[in-house]
Amino acid sequence: MLQQIELSDTEILLAFAASCVEGTARRLGVPYKEVYDRMKRVGMIENYIIPYYDVLHTMSREHVIDDMLECLKTWEEKQ
Repeated sequence: MLQQIELSDTEILLAFAASCVEGTARRLGVPYKEVYDRMKRVGMIENYIIPYYDVLHTMSREHVIDDMLECLKTWEEKQ
């Protein structure tokens, strides 16, 4: 019999944030570390992805990645 593993809310949020970073990196054709560093620099993970998880996780993966790219570009231009 298989035992089901339950994830905490924090683990779910972090997994979603990681998938946003990885998906964006894949779309850009760059290493995930580069995208993570860029998102971290502008505060996108803690000020956008995590606070708006409830809305973002309802979108299609393609739409989320489009949104991540647009947001990253906009936030970087403001700095």
